[in-house]
Amino acid sequence: MKSLLANIRFEVGENIYLKDPESSEIGRKVVKNGIILIDELGLEAFTFKKLAERIGSTEATVYRYFENKHKLLIYLISWYWNWMEYRLVFATSNISSAEARLRIAIRMLSGKIENDIDFAHIDEVTLQRIVVAESSKAYLTKAVDEDNREGFFYSYKRLCKRIATIILEVNPNYPYPASLVSTVSESAHYQKFFAQHLPSLTDVNGKKEDYLEEFLIDMVFSTIKK
Repeated sequence: MKSLLANIRFEVGENIYLKDPESSEIGRKVVKNGIILIDELGLEAFTFKKLAERIGSTEATVYRYFENKHKLLIYLISWYWNWMEYRLVFATSNISSAEARLRIAIRMLSGKIENDIDFAHIDEVTLQRIVVAESSKAYLTKAVDEDNREGFFYSYKRLCKRIATIILEVNPNYPYPASLVSTVSESAHYQKFFAQHLPSLTDVNGKKEDYLEEFLIDMVFSTIKK
């Protein structure tokens, strides 16, 4: 059965790409296989030459869509945060309790995900692994201020602002909602990464599946209800 949402598209900043990859089949192949290859090789070893070979095309074709792999990474991460916001809005649209909506938001930031049939060319599970392992490389650069002025991080900032607003619904007097949201989001990434690669730095490793979610929920509500 075809999804009723099959035609939905996310608006990713136009200045991130040279040509919208959603506008053509080859563009979608660039994105789809870019996700797979970055996950396999890591960003450092990933090249457009290798991507072109994977999709049976030329480097020039890939460069028609993205100026460099940094822009491709930003595009993928921006798409991910747009998707996360879409999921959050959908999941909380009929829930009046701010505390319940905040728990859902934290669960989404920390929990396991499944591939979304509404976006067949995107492997969201693989993309999440890239976000965990590589997303900090999108902004820990000398060009971060210029990239920020260009709006490259708008999707992430918009999601964080949405969750910060929910925090203020729970406690209107809490003075650090933006700091708390970004801390939770980045902590979710780091804890997942540590559990896989540096297990002595986390208590998540080897624990039950929802341990990270419980840890972050406890941290957030203990903090905002002091």
